[in-house]
Amino acid sequence: MAGVGAGPLRAMWQQALLLLALCTTGSRGLYFHIGETEKRCFIEEIPDETMVIGNYRTQMWDKQKEVFLPSTPGLGMHVEVKDPDGKVVLSRQYGSEGRFTFTSHTPGDHQICLHSNSTRMALFAGGKLRVHLGIQVGEHTNNYPEIAAKDKLTELQLRARQLLDQVEQIQKEQDYQRYREERFRLTSESTNQRVLWWSIAQTVILILTGIWQMRHLKSFFEAKKLV
Repeated sequence: MAGVGAGPLRAMWQQALLLLALCTTGSRGLYFHIGETEKRCFIEEIPDETMVIGNYRTQMWDKQKEVFLPSTPGLGMHVEVKDPDGKVVLSRQYGSEGRFTFTSHTPGDHQICLHSNSTRMALFAGGKLRVHLGIQVGEHTNNYPEIAAKDKLTELQLRARQLLDQVEQIQKEQDYQRYREERFRLTSESTNQRVLWWSIAQTVILILTGIWQMRHLKSFFEAKKLV
């Protein structure tokens, strides 16, 4: 009996691991160009109680070689993160290459801004600075090889841990979607209520205007002795 059930169980785990492999490549990376003291901001939609890790490195444009080269140690970046309420979650200066981490406590759009903290124009002789930025959210921030070595997990236990972390992140995403739906419903109800009161106000104004016009016409006809 045990031998018969092992095959389907192994196949089920293989399918689950394949799904996990397809879903765990969720880190986002990009690069952009900025000038000295120019600020570039990005909006990241994050559920509450979610860890976010950002990694960046900078390159300066070499006008003579016409290529981007690694930045000098004297060049640094200032990173600032604000939550949906506008509160500063992180504000810190880093080097030309660095890593920043923060945890969201309010669900919604978080603003991540980066700008150079250098005031030496010589560093920007070509007017270009390339910044490579990678952002990892939720379970993608976990270093699973390090976790496996620390907790002495087998490959199957590690995969199960990854699946559990992913399920937890999906639950956070679902909670955030419900939060958004609730906010949208409240906004819609508020808008509908305002439209209703505005329609009532317009109707009252029209009625009062009609009454005033009738009284004015009546006074006019009485003054002309037509009534």
